Amino acid sequence: MMTARPSAPPLATSPVAASPVAAPLAAPPFAASSLAASPLASALPAASSPLWLAAVQTLLLNILAWVAISAAGAYGAASTASFLRLWQQWCVDYVPMLLLSATLCLALLRWPTLFAPWRNIVGFFIVVMVLFQPLQWLYVDWVRHGDATGINLESIYQARLRMRRFSWFVTAATFAIIVGIGNWRLARAREQALQRTRTQNLELSLALEQQRMLALRAQLEPHFIFNALNAISALVRDGDKAVSLQGISRLSDLLRYALSASLRDAVRLGEELQFVHDYTDLQRLRYGERLQIRIDCDDRSLHEALCPPLLLQPLIENALRHDLDCHDGASDIRVHITRVDSELLMTVSNPLGTQSPANPGTGLGLKNTRERLTIFNPAASLHAETRGQRFYAEIRLPLGDWD
Repeated sequence: MMTARPSAPPLATSPVAASPVAAPLAAPPFAASSLAASPLASALPAASSPLWLAAVQTLLLNILAWVAISAAGAYGAASTASFLRLWQQWCVDYVPMLLLSATLCLALLRWPTLFAPWRNIVGFFIVVMVLFQPLQWLYVDWVRHGDATGINLESIYQARLRMRRFSWFVTAATFAIIVGIGNWRLARAREQALQRTRTQNLELSLALEQQRMLALRAQLEPHFIFNALNAISALVRDGDKAVSLQGISRLSDLLRYALSASLRDAVRLGEELQFVHDYTDLQRLRYGERLQIRIDCDDRSLHEALCPPLLLQPLIENALRHDLDCHDGASDIRVHITRVDSELLMTVSNPLGTQSPANPGTGLGLKNTRERLTIFNPAASLHAETRGQRFYAEIRLPLGDWD
């Protein structure tokens, strides 16, 4: 058995060579826990740093981690008088562990997926335990004896016997902690990348839906303006200047609302009903008393419900085309608004002409309204059907949080 240098403390006080039986104070109970909760948990810098800067940070963090671990272990194993000497000894003895942890951290910095496969973890663990441990024992004996000539297989074997379980535990725990931290950071990076991809996809989908809504509005607004101007042109042809000027004034109010509403994704139902009143007043200048429309709303609180802008006007226009434009009599257009469970039900109906063919129009109103409803709320719907001698267009729109 070789003797230690006079300046060095007994071998049993070494953190690497300590035996839980021979020197229980050399491996205090919190030494292992301090390793698990040590600064090794932050030894891998952020992946967004430049590679060289991250490498320097990795080395510095590893040095600080093992210095802190050595201080904690020496504090628990030494008296006040021998703390600094034992701390220095532990720092020297932990140099191989420092090199191991730094190498593993730098490898993960260069290849983040290095320890993702289980076969890599097992393979590297075997290499560390089979190759690193003997080198560590060799280093400790060299530090203790200061003479490499006395080191041979027998001395390595004797050093392994003195180390026993704690040395294996420190090496295995260091490897496991760094691999765990690396895989945790890899999983977090993947989750963040997946979240960013999902967010980008949602933003792209939202942008596409907004562009689609704008395109639909761009179709609807010229259609509305054309119909309103058509009504005023009919007044001008009749030669009634006063009524024509009145129609132009009301058209300006309608265009002001249409412009304001086109900048919003949703408006109050009360605003839409007022717009319908103004629009039918303009059309009444053209049709006179023939235009008869009744708007019923069971609940005044429904006026606060949100809906897409210019929702009812295409349906009213469609009813006018298939009613008043098909005969010379009075119209019978009905608008009924009510609440059905948690939905807002809006119904626009008009009688079907039996003698004159209906004005075919362009078919834009119902199609455009149905698509805008779907974008506004996928659960909303527009259903059109014939019941008896009347045509019905029903809008079902789930009520939001306004009530």
